[in-house]
Amino acid sequence: MSRLHWFVAACAVVALTAAASAEQGNLAGPALRSVVAGKTVVLATPMGQVPIQFAVNGSLSAYAPDLKTFLGSDRDRGTWWVSNDRLCQKWEKWLDGRSHCFTVRAADGTTVHWTRDDGLNGTARISH
Repeated sequence: MSRLHWFVAACAVVALTAAASAEQGNLAGPALRSVVAGKTVVLATPMGQVPIQFAVNGSLSAYAPDLKTFLGSDRDRGTWWVSNDRLCQKWEKWLDGRSHCFTVRAADGTTVHWTRDDGLNGTARISH
């Protein structure tokens, strides 16, 4: 998988998918929403960290100047929502503007593990 593909998938990140009967530790419903709403989710990628702001109103934004070459733009905005115990997001420009959903599992303190529907996974840190 190319570095660009990995990074783009990681940015979608914050897309998280959970089984109907959430696996042990997976965040779901209102708990999942409260973990990201009004917070910054800092994704760990091979090319550096990407801070994504998740507004309470369902909008999201990010600025990643070091990754402009890979993403085509140094900043983007979009929307996020929780559906079927998954964190979903859709960027305006990044990731070709497609929706992606992820399951999110609490790790320790402010760290979460995320897994996208296609199996891509990684970690992120939740910041206030």
